[in-house]
Amino acid sequence: MSIEVERVSKYYGDQAALNQVSFSLGKGEIAGFLGPNGAGKSTMMKIISCYLPPSEGSVKVAGFDIFDDSIKVRKKVGYLPETNPLYPEMYIREYLRFVAGIYKLKNKSSLIDEMIETVGLQREAHKKIGQISKGYKQRIGLAQALIHNPDVLILDEPTSGLDPNQLEDIRGLIRKIGSEKTVLLSTHIMQEVEATCDRVIIINQGKIVADNSVNELKEERDVDVILVSTNKGLNLDKLRNIEGVIKVQNLEKGKLRIISERGKSIGPKITAVASEDSVEIEELRKEERTLEDVFKSLTR
Repeated sequence: MSIEVERVSKYYGDQAALNQVSFSLGKGEIAGFLGPNGAGKSTMMKIISCYLPPSEGSVKVAGFDIFDDSIKVRKKVGYLPETNPLYPEMYIREYLRFVAGIYKLKNKSSLIDEMIETVGLQREAHKKIGQISKGYKQRIGLAQALIHNPDVLILDEPTSGLDPNQLEDIRGLIRKIGSEKTVLLSTHIMQEVEATCDRVIIINQGKIVADNSVNELKEERDVDVILVSTNKGLNLDKLRNIEGVIKVQNLEKGKLRIISERGKSIGPKITAVASEDSVEIEELRKEERTLEDVFKSLTR
């Protein structure tokens, strides 16, 4: 495994920022790390990156322990924090050369050329960092996180404040990178996770409350919800008497939301009720649960 987190806790005085957190990620996985503000996401990322020590538990990155092999772990991790660590007065190539020097890398010029091409900075490479847009600054942040060819990439809000075109570019870049590395991506944008990630880890009040694929998380609920649209009202009492129906909600004229026990096939029975009363069904479909719905139900 590229990342192995086992029973990690972090205390600030009596407050537990993390409480017995465990998960693991393998090569080629892009995992969305979600949670409300103050849930412990950034703390966990800083622990994996060796910026903070845990109070309890163990963390390994590419097989190296963050306590016993801290320097080796740092070489294996590329980190883009929420506040992008850039120097606006430096030229792009100058800054990347500075970062390459920190890692004591050889062949700096060829590595810088490679990073500029990888993140799509060719047109801006002659400029100072302070002269370019936020989207391009995020690309520089990714370049500095990638220049030493790490096995693990940790991204904290990498698309915050970007326009739709920049968002799509950065998403594509993350997906490309994620095919060869392990990516842990923190964001508050649910569409970002659905478009980019294979897996979702949700943390709330310092504890993991969900860890699954996006599709499986959206399917995890105890009820089914059917949306019905008709040309005139259906008999609500008849609908409530259908076996498995829990609740019938009248949304607006001719539109209903019917909640039933999970797995009960109530569609044909709804159609039968409509037929009895000569009501035409214009639409009958299962309500799709969004990742935002899952997030709210687990963190409220």
